[in-house]
Amino acid sequence: MTPPQYKRVLLKLSGEALMGDQGFGISPDVIKYVAEEIRSIFDLGIQIAIVVGGGNIFRGIAASSFGMDRSSADHMGMLATVINSLALQDSLEKRGIATRIQTAISMHEVAEPYILRRAVRHLEKGRAVIFAAGTGNPYFTTDTAAVLRAQEIHAEILLKATKVDGLYDSDPFVNKDAVFLKRIKYMEVLEKQLRVMDMTAISLAMDNNLPLAIFNLKKKGNMRKVICGEDIGTRIYG
Repeated sequence: MTPPQYKRVLLKLSGEALMGDQGFGISPDVIKYVAEEIRSIFDLGIQIAIVVGGGNIFRGIAASSFGMDRSSADHMGMLATVINSLALQDSLEKRGIATRIQTAISMHEVAEPYILRRAVRHLEKGRAVIFAAGTGNPYFTTDTAAVLRAQEIHAEILLKATKVDGLYDSDPFVNKDAVFLKRIKYMEVLEKQLRVMDMTAISLAMDNNLPLAIFNLKKKGNMRKVICGEDIGTRIYG
């Protein structure tokens, strides 16, 4: 078996990935599947941090478009990520993975506050760490939070799990002639306005030379293949 290529990674999961085909909320079958995929890379002995979005429950930018104050809407979205994080923690721990949630908004009864040194210590002790509530600030997405946390914990790569095989030059669900991009530089993503992540997240990754791997979460084993260096999905680099 090919050994893992990384020692510490950050996995970015969208909230939409957790709802499956039901259109809203958390699918029990999907969250079990995601936990099993994470278990498959945990068993390789690597240190895993996770950022989960909240779009399956509430998306701040969408709510602001119909008149809600953007700051209030974004804070609601942050709380949605905590709900997803608690569900994922439960599923991971049922599979034998010790897990800690750290939130950017203090809520001591359900999670630890985000403290970098404590998060790193958890990783070193073999615990998975889930970072919830984004950056704690409105106007920043969980994509940006994922890049920020990856930089802070010195992750070697950020894994972005999606519902397609990687990055395309346009939406493959809309344009059947969309071209798959195997390798692409950060600047090209910015120039072409490719919406794999928001532009702030891409810019932050570029400034700090954080490699990004985009892969299809729905294909069983893909997460492990990326960790082991197989040529899966798209790589975004300097």
